[in-house]
Amino acid sequence: MIGGPLTIALQLYTYVLLAYVIFSWVPRPPDALRPFIIGVARLVEPVAAPLRRVIPPLRIGMVALDLSIILLFFGIQILRNITFSLGL
Repeated sequence: MIGGPLTIALQLYTYVLLAYVIFSWVPRPPDALRPFIIGVARLVEPVAAPLRRVIPPLRIGMVALDLSIILLFFGIQILRNITFSLGL
């Protein structure tokens, strides 16, 4: 079962969020990927930025773990399960 259009949109946003995480690990991406990376960031940042103001990154030594992205993953999965069960 695939679900309704809202469920599919939330699943696609999960993939965009995953791409955002992967691109954040690449220190210097190829120039050919820059427009794609900018597009992904434009889809994620409006949702992640307000969360980041409330939940700051967790400092682990020299690394900062962005908890807002993890919270987004969980939130989207909860919303996706709700929309799937409602048939949306």
